[in-house]
Amino acid sequence: MKKLFEYYKKGVFQLKNRVVLAPMTRSRAINNVPNDLMATYYKQRSGAGLIVTEGTSPNPDGLGYPRIPGIFSDAQVEGWKLATNAVHQGGSKIFLQLMHTGRIAHSSNLPDGYQVVGLSDVKAAGEIYTDTGMYEYSAPAALDADGIARIIRDHVKAAKNAIAAGFDGVELHGAHGYLLEQSLNPHVNNRTDNYGGSIENRSRLLLEIIQQIAAVIGADKVGLRISPYLTSNDMPVYDGEEVHQTYVYLAGEMSRLNIAYLHISNNPGIPEDTHQRIRDAFANTIIYCNGLTAETAEAKLLDGSADLVAFGRSFLANPDFMRRIEKNVPLNEPDYNTLYTPGAQGYTDYPELD
Repeated sequence: MKKLFEYYKKGVFQLKNRVVLAPMTRSRAINNVPNDLMATYYKQRSGAGLIVTEGTSPNPDGLGYPRIPGIFSDAQVEGWKLATNAVHQGGSKIFLQLMHTGRIAHSSNLPDGYQVVGLSDVKAAGEIYTDTGMYEYSAPAALDADGIARIIRDHVKAAKNAIAAGFDGVELHGAHGYLLEQSLNPHVNNRTDNYGGSIENRSRLLLEIIQQIAAVIGADKVGLRISPYLTSNDMPVYDGEEVHQTYVYLAGEMSRLNIAYLHISNNPGIPEDTHQRIRDAFANTIIYCNGLTAETAEAKLLDGSADLVAFGRSFLANPDFMRRIEKNVPLNEPDYNTLYTPGAQGYTDYPELD
């Protein structure tokens, strides 16, 4: 396991190892404001060289799930400072993941006066958790031109707020069926203006957000998470070659913009050729995530397909994950009943090695 523990330096990154804490929604932000409990959670996991936070909304209409944090108010900025200070004391870097849920939302999870929005008015199939039970996804209101401009401005402001809160950078959540991936999918994005139709037009929202964020905080402080071919959160399947071309195009554009990293949420449906073309097209850091063990992650680093490797559930249940894999001792299993409940149980109370 030597490569996992190796120092990594590239661009803004000077990381004590090549392991990343993957972003995971944990629903502990009471009133959508980060708090001391969340700071403890992240500090416990600062054995990772890089931490990427849970998805954090850039504005009120992106808060599609209960108790997810935001980064649009002064209180939220101050709350996040607790976490960034704690993580930096542990010697790790921390990026804030910006996630607008788009149509993957329920109106009861949003603050009063806000509605669920999307690139189009296509309603997602399925149900979403609320604190009063499971409900069908709310029908989204299609964003008009002014709404698109507002979404872009909100992301830029959120990135500036993240830097003010002490983050080392931001990761745009362009994966898992949320707003920015909704824009890429021709069955969800049925717009006929400059933000719909061709691959280039469907990529425009994501590209404009990243370009404008890079202009104000620096491209070396920006990452992007993608999940090619993944169908979670009712992402309809579309032509495989078009999916391939979409993500190769995005990788090339991200390389041109010289952002810090691409974070690939891996799944068995991604053809090896797509992996290779993304690797060839993008010159900076590649992070691989999903389904990795310490052994398979080490192999990814050794064969050069990834520069950094991310772990989610393993870190969720094992705040001392790095020590455990170094000593080759068994891992705790996650408590799935407490993944999204408020409070410390199943969050900061997992046992650590003596």
